Amino acid sequence: MGGRRPQSVLFACGHNVIRSPMAEAIGRYYFGRSIFFGSAGVRPGEPDPFVPIVLDEIGISLGKHRPHSFEELDELEGLNFDLIITLAPEAHHKALDLTRTLAADVEYWPTADPSLTSGNRDQKLDAYRALREGLIDRITARLG
Repeated sequence: MGGRRPQSVLFACGHNVIRSPMAEAIGRYYFGRSIFFGSAGVRPGEPDPFVPIVLDEIGISLGKHRPHSFEELDELEGLNFDLIITLAPEAHHKALDLTRTLAADVEYWPTADPSLTSGNRDQKLDAYRALREGLIDRITARLG
């Protein structure tokens, strides 16, 4: 893809509960009129309570997101994406496997999992905010 602007982007991580849905919501907020966004995980997990909090702080909605796997997304909508951006190693391996049958480019953006942060509630929220700001910077630079 070489930096070309895609028409559709799939963000992927391990469980589709923190990094990929946050990236999807940010992408949709900034570029939703010109690019289609989706997200998936290697396995679906349980919704994370901190994600909507840190997105709401800057006026971005998570919408009606429900965690789902690549397979569930394929059954619901199909995996017709120009670009798959992976945010975790296991998602990257899964996306590369998918490119055997999909004509999608894959980019790996190593992204820390803020749920692994220890400390009090404020310290944890700060880790989620750092993720949010990092994703905003990366997404707007790549797609802007």
